[in-house]
Amino acid sequence: MRNPAPLPVPSVAGRLSSTAPAETREVGRALARRAAAGTVIALVGPLGAGKTELTKGIADGLGVRGVVNSPTFVLMNEHPGRLRLFHADLYRLGDPAEVLSAGLLDERAAYGVTVIEWAERLGDWLPAERLEIWIEPAVDGSDRRLLRWAAHGPAHIGLAAEAFGR
Repeated sequence: MRNPAPLPVPSVAGRLSSTAPAETREVGRALARRAAAGTVIALVGPLGAGKTELTKGIADGLGVRGVVNSPTFVLMNEHPGRLRLFHADLYRLGDPAEVLSAGLLDERAAYGVTVIEWAERLGDWLPAERLEIWIEPAVDGSDRRLLRWAAHGPAHIGLAAEAFGR
C-alpha cells in the first residue's frame, strides 16, 4: 500500500506598501513582536529592494543588540534576542544543496526566528511552513516598496494575521 500524498499546507496572501526604509523596518518589528520559535521568513527581491532593512526591523523587534548586516560572505549570522535570530543570505550560493551541506537550515531554527534573504535560491527546498515576502522597489527610484506576502501553514498564517491586521 502506498502512502497518500501529503496534504497541501494552507496559505493566505496579501500585500503592504512602504514609503520609506523606516516603514519597512516597522513591518519587521511588527512581525518580530508576534514571532514564535520556529518562525521562518523568506525574503525575495532584487539588490537594494530592502530585504536587509526588513531584517533589521525584525532584529530590533526581537531585542537584538548590535549591528545587523547582510551576511553575504559568512552566509549566516546568529543574534541573541528574545528569540535567537538566524539571518541567512543566499546571494552567493548557486545550488540549494550548498545551503544544506553548509548546515544553514538545521534543527536550530526550531528555537528561533530564521530570516532568509534571496530565499528563491532554495527553490523547492524552502520549508513548507513559512512567511514569504517579495519586496518590489518602485520603478521611479523612490523609497516606495510593494511588499507582497504569502503565509504558508497555520502558525505563519496566524503571524501574518496578527502583524498585518488580516
